[in-house]
Amino acid sequence: MTTASTPSSLSQTGTSTDPLRLIDVDHVRFYVGNAKQAAYFYANTFGFQIQQYADLTTGSREEASYLLTQGNIRLILTTGLSKDHPASEEVMKHGDGVKDIAFTVFDAEKTYEKTIANGAESALEPTTYSDEHGTVIKASIKTYGRCIHSFVSRSGGYALPEVKKGGRISPIFQLSPNLTINEYNKANPCGLKYVDHCVANVEMGKMNHWVEWYENVMEFKLFKHFDDKDISTEYSALMSKVLDSGFGVIKMPINEPAEGKRKSQILEYLEWHDMTPGIQHLAFRTDDELTSVAELNHRGVDFLQIPESYYEKVWERVNKTLLENGHEAVKEDHERIRELGILVDADDEGYLLQLFTRPLQDRPTLFFEIICRRGSQSFGKGNFKALFESLEHEQERRGNL
Repeated sequence: MTTASTPSSLSQTGTSTDPLRLIDVDHVRFYVGNAKQAAYFYANTFGFQIQQYADLTTGSREEASYLLTQGNIRLILTTGLSKDHPASEEVMKHGDGVKDIAFTVFDAEKTYEKTIANGAESALEPTTYSDEHGTVIKASIKTYGRCIHSFVSRSGGYALPEVKKGGRISPIFQLSPNLTINEYNKANPCGLKYVDHCVANVEMGKMNHWVEWYENVMEFKLFKHFDDKDISTEYSALMSKVLDSGFGVIKMPINEPAEGKRKSQILEYLEWHDMTPGIQHLAFRTDDELTSVAELNHRGVDFLQIPESYYEKVWERVNKTLLENGHEAVKEDHERIRELGILVDADDEGYLLQLFTRPLQDRPTLFFEIICRRGSQSFGKGNFKALFESLEHEQERRGNL
């Protein structure tokens, strides 16, 4: 174990005696087959800045990584530089996908020790990375399947406020040179702000196990529960429970398949993911769904196609719910919503707009959601049927239904 002392200056607002007080989503790390090429894909299609990199030229001998940023979203794409690197082995088994949902904390060592005491299994003991500019302390625990959670505490030039202003994320990274794609993305923003939620797919019968794991190990709270009556079509169903980290940091729905006439999207994911649980999708928040989706469409993002019949009843349902709960009707242009194929839902707190991409690689596993919240903190329960019928159509096109 590398000894890591508590940073003398956290450079974050406030302090906390609770080691499981999460400050932010520090970053989401993907394991990918070719980090350089993947970086340009996400920059071109989703508008991310290729902000920093770590490779052989910066002294990273075992892996190459690229830091992509947009708003408060930080994605790190990592490729192993040898066949024995864990990223190489996982990409062979699972394809490109999410490895690590990392959280900024006040003291990574204390957070790690608390989760281990709560029953977690270690993935990385507390390790210090430092130079003359500052210090990063990182520790990790295992969660479902291939995934881990890292805890990151920062000081000096690597403190989170400095990273948010464009400072280096850790000592091994260097700032990217001037890139044409970065300039284009500054001039043509996609408007993605931060990670709203992160959805996991687990095996049938294991949802409650992992819900209890998050409640006990991470001390998350159960936020919502959807059963197969809520999320079903004529052919397939799933069940889902949503865990809340608290303090508005992140929500983590956990899905498991349910019995149905045909194969559910969860089972399809598992079969193409070496029957291993993992992250199904990341949801990115925007303040302007129509502008974000239009720009992403222009860049070639491949979204699910929603049937025209969906819009025959959606406004009556949504606006009725809003008016009954004392809210104004949906303010966005209804016809433009239909043209862009955006889903709309409402509850007692307000409404939301959302749209889902098709899988981001050839295996039908990881995809993104673009979501805008106008008060509602739910997940589009009223859209489940239309969404899952669209997903079943896609499964049928792939020969996996």
